[in-house]
Amino acid sequence: MKRWQQAVILIIWVTLLGSFFAMTEIQIEGCHGWASSLPTWRIEKHPLLDIFWGGRAMTGYHAWVFSFMFLVFHLPHAVLGSFSLRIEARCLGSLMLFWIIEDFLWFVCNPAFGIARFVPQCIPWHKHWILVMPTDYLIFVLVGTALLAWSFRPTGAEC
Repeated sequence: MKRWQQAVILIIWVTLLGSFFAMTEIQIEGCHGWASSLPTWRIEKHPLLDIFWGGRAMTGYHAWVFSFMFLVFHLPHAVLGSFSLRIEARCLGSLMLFWIIEDFLWFVCNPAFGIARFVPQCIPWHKHWILVMPTDYLIFVLVGTALLAWSFRPTGAEC
């Protein structure tokens, strides 16, 4: 299989994972985004939240689900029993795209939101926007795509 075919299959798979997880989170959170009505601990204000979390609250739900998905996306290392920078870039790039796809689909598919309510006024937990999207989206898409592109680049051994 050619590299571009592998990349397309991976993007389709990540999109499928993101859509399934978005639907799961819609069932968990309903119309209350960012775990606002879940029985979990929350840290609303801390200087590090602005730096690493986009100003959003840190919740027990997100601490566990983000850690879980990080481990899921790093399963190839455990399955292969080895580590490589190429596979790590692919894992991280896929994870970054997964979170953007999942988050966007949460809004699009959620009956309480929809695409019409995908605006800063309706989504107070996304505090920073650029153009028509949360700033995180642009950063994660650019970095995630760069990591995936690097991971699929030809090596010197390939023709």
